Amino acid sequence: MLTFKAVFCAVLIAGYTTAAPAPASSAPTDASSTIVFSTASSAISSAFSATSSTVLASSASVAPSSGVSESGAARSSTRTSASSTGSSSPSATSSAPPASETVPYASDDPNYILWDEDSNIDPQGVRDSYGASVMGPQNVPIALQNPDLLAPPTTDQGSVQNAKWPFALSHNRLQTGGWARQQNVDVMPIAKSMAGVNMRLEVGAIRELHWHKTVEWSYVTKGSVQVSAINSDGQNYLGTAHAGDLWYFPAGVPHSLQATADDPDGAEFLLVFNDGAFSEDSTFLLTDWLAHVPKEVLAKNFKVNMSAFDHIPAQQLYIFPSAPPADNQKAVSDPQGQVPSPFVFPLSQTKATALEGGSVKVVDSTTFPIATEIAVAEVTVEPGAIRELHWHPTQDEWTYYLSGEGRVTLFASSSNARTFNYQAGDVGFVPASFGHYVENTGNTTLHFLEIFNTDRFQDISLAQWLALTPPDLVKAHLDLDDATIAALSKTKKTVVGPSDSTTS
Repeated sequence: MLTFKAVFCAVLIAGYTTAAPAPASSAPTDASSTIVFSTASSAISSAFSATSSTVLASSASVAPSSGVSESGAARSSTRTSASSTGSSSPSATSSAPPASETVPYASDDPNYILWDEDSNIDPQGVRDSYGASVMGPQNVPIALQNPDLLAPPTTDQGSVQNAKWPFALSHNRLQTGGWARQQNVDVMPIAKSMAGVNMRLEVGAIRELHWHKTVEWSYVTKGSVQVSAINSDGQNYLGTAHAGDLWYFPAGVPHSLQATADDPDGAEFLLVFNDGAFSEDSTFLLTDWLAHVPKEVLAKNFKVNMSAFDHIPAQQLYIFPSAPPADNQKAVSDPQGQVPSPFVFPLSQTKATALEGGSVKVVDSTTFPIATEIAVAEVTVEPGAIRELHWHPTQDEWTYYLSGEGRVTLFASSSNARTFNYQAGDVGFVPASFGHYVENTGNTTLHFLEIFNTDRFQDISLAQWLALTPPDLVKAHLDLDDATIAALSKTKKTVVGPSDSTTS
């Protein structure tokens, strides 16, 4: 560019010395200045053409200063040569520089997980040449469970709110007959649209008659639970949810939960509510309400003597022990009849869709009609496989990990990305439209629930999107070769099986 600059400066100097400045009044244009600047324009054009030819010729043999690898330059050169041999006169497209020349190529540096919770090491905040050792005290078990927080991949950047909460860190409410612990925005502020409760009932124990301002959705992790309810039309329901089954109650529908004797230890289950600010301590409870109503009002309402309420609890029971329900128990005879749509869904009996690296079951209002505000995908990912890169267009995802070890990177746009590690009993959260994947980083099956505050499950696959986009457009963005583009799947894989191609 030195030759071009020299010519450009010389022409400008010559032009300004030849043409005197125009007076302030509106005088006719000096013809000599027009000739000078016309000559200058021609000189600049000639100089630019000559200089451009020199620069383009030299750029073919010089690697870009942005750090592009030799192999990347060679690939780009090969593709350029291949496209130019098809025609003697290059088109406007083929003569344009590749988009990748505007920024450096993405790094090939590996970003594998550095350790796991079973590693016998002293974890350090070091990845390759970045970071340094931990000199002060640290909680080693937590550091071992979260390698991508202490030594994050180099692809992480910017700021993303914490998207992991272990139920093991939640305060546990202990009762006679069971316990309950919760996750909400108080402990994970990013999860504004949903909250969760992990509850345990001993055999026969009852989560007392109650209702919520939000919907209640549940997945039974162990044992069986008998549920009872009525709707606003006075129609009642009695059913049992076994391990792997679901129940759903619309907002305001009163219900109860009781552990059966199917499992000698009772039952444990997950509850999800479609409000991140939900608190299990703010439930509308039967005993709590009656304890705060004057007894004369109770007597008047039920048309009985006040003495009938001499033994009602003075405060809420919440969870309390009782005899287990009979296996053949039937719903109370109801003149209004039974609810039109059952509140329990037998997910455990639903056949999973087998995938190349795992499986999936999807339940939403199309299969569980009463569940109009929460949908779920139950997913398994085998070792070495990955829940493919995807996003959910309009729904937040509240994730619960049932078994195995997983790794998730959230892409939040504007170059913000952060990676989290999950184990059984952890809650994850992915805001709507955030790009993400779920990678199995362990040696056993990764099993988790994707839960959404919607009536219909939706996701968009990155691979399918690219496969169904014009190939030239994909190539212009990513500089992929034809073989790679041709290999993109036009059908959604959901889970992608292990592959050795990542090492080549």
